[in-house]
Amino acid sequence: MRRRAAEFRRPVRRRFAHWIWLLLGAFSFAGLVLFFVQHHHREYRDNRPLLERNAKVENSAKRLNFTEEILSATSFSRQLAEQMVLAKAYVIIAREHNNLHLAWELSSKIRSCQLLLSKAAMTGEPVTMEEAEPVIKSLSSLIFKAQDVHYDIATTIVTMKSYIQALEERANTATIQSTLFAQISAEALPKSLVCLNVKLMSDWLKMTSRQKFLHESSISPGLTDNNLYHFCIFSDNVLATSVVVNSTVINADHPKQLVFHIVTDGIIYGAMQAWFLSNDLKGATVEVQNIEEFHWLNESYSPIVKQIHSPESRAFYFGPYQGVNVEPKLQNPKFLSLLNHLRFYIPEIYPLLEKIVFLDDDVVVQKDLTPLFSLDLHGMVNGAVETCLESFHRYYKYLNFSNSIISSKFDPQTCGWAFGMNIFDLVAWRKANVTARYHYWQEQNADGTLWKLGVLPPALLSFYGLTEPLDRRWHVLGFGYDLNIDNRLIESAAVIHFNGNMKPWLKLAIGRYKPLWNKYINQSHPHLQDCATG
Repeated sequence: MRRRAAEFRRPVRRRFAHWIWLLLGAFSFAGLVLFFVQHHHREYRDNRPLLERNAKVENSAKRLNFTEEILSATSFSRQLAEQMVLAKAYVIIAREHNNLHLAWELSSKIRSCQLLLSKAAMTGEPVTMEEAEPVIKSLSSLIFKAQDVHYDIATTIVTMKSYIQALEERANTATIQSTLFAQISAEALPKSLVCLNVKLMSDWLKMTSRQKFLHESSISPGLTDNNLYHFCIFSDNVLATSVVVNSTVINADHPKQLVFHIVTDGIIYGAMQAWFLSNDLKGATVEVQNIEEFHWLNESYSPIVKQIHSPESRAFYFGPYQGVNVEPKLQNPKFLSLLNHLRFYIPEIYPLLEKIVFLDDDVVVQKDLTPLFSLDLHGMVNGAVETCLESFHRYYKYLNFSNSIISSKFDPQTCGWAFGMNIFDLVAWRKANVTARYHYWQEQNADGTLWKLGVLPPALLSFYGLTEPLDRRWHVLGFGYDLNIDNRLIESAAVIHFNGNMKPWLKLAIGRYKPLWNKYINQSHPHLQDCATG
């Protein structure tokens, strides 16, 4: 979850990175101001030797692109850029000393530089000697004038430090705001999906006879048959869940042997039932449960339930905006959803099952997943793909190792692993009492000092020493933020995961990957067509 809302943050960062780069350049040049001015001013008073030397390379420069042109030590573009960096530094200092006329003169010449460089970038033609000569001469004269009014090196350094610090603060604020806007966009359910939920709920309310039938079939022996292949999905997104189920069924060798256990909340329960009753699943079994009927999942049993219902948590999520000191993604209300934490209670929900594959609702299945059930987990509880090929996915990035409770028990360099496609040995889970481990760590983190919000940090602790690494091709991540996933990796992946803000059901989705999700939607469903055109 790394680049995540990266396309939103990138334009803001580029603007500020550009200014910070220029200011840092000015700061680096500040120590050379006197040398530069004293020697270059004299040279520019009679610029012919330098300009004639550059004229000799003008023909070869025409063959360069603008990046090469600006990097060339002999190009006029490079000279203009360097002069402009110094001039911008002196504009700031002149304003600080209320010398507005000098600041205006410098700014005017800077604009001339920018126009020349912009023209070169647009046309691909190098800046010519005739264009550069008057600007370089006048800028040199103004820089020498700035030195004459005693804007010395010390003044330059102090001024640039304060200005860079101010720009960094503005950049940080803008980054946080862009992240917040990206998060809001990612959390907002599109109107078409809201429309779908409403229509499906209306259908469900009309299915009184089917409701009775479903209640009776909830005790079907197939739901607990360990000779079948069981999958669980915990979600309140009907369309996303349908894609997970549909893609798994279509790519399975024997769809009739698949059993899907779906848990949703009370609001979406009827819509979820109506959807799967009206879609052909090639003989696969689907069970939909309402989390609100899990009466055993209460504050006296589960620390996370108690923490979620605490006034502090409610104030954090639903109180006034906390300002720039609060990381926006940590205010995502999904952290208040028990559906997000339900994965730690799988053995309690399915007490008679021995193995189950957990799937997040933002994955797409591309291969038959039944071979997962025959993998040798070597006595481990959790089969998962490790993610430490990417540098930030090690334990020290998720957990507070300055706390002795963490540092005394765990290796900070341990590889993290992916939640979203996991094969669980529920017999080994019960034997290791993983849920009790999870409860212990949630209680230890009641004050939020061991890790920030989310389900992966407590999972890393609860399944420590109990996770068997799987081949990377079983689960490929990054489709919700990474624009450059290798096509060969995509084709070989059994499961692709749209983790990140750019979910495939949103307008934020990365266009390159969206067809991989869209092809598993039942586009012929009348409600989908109505909601898409309505």
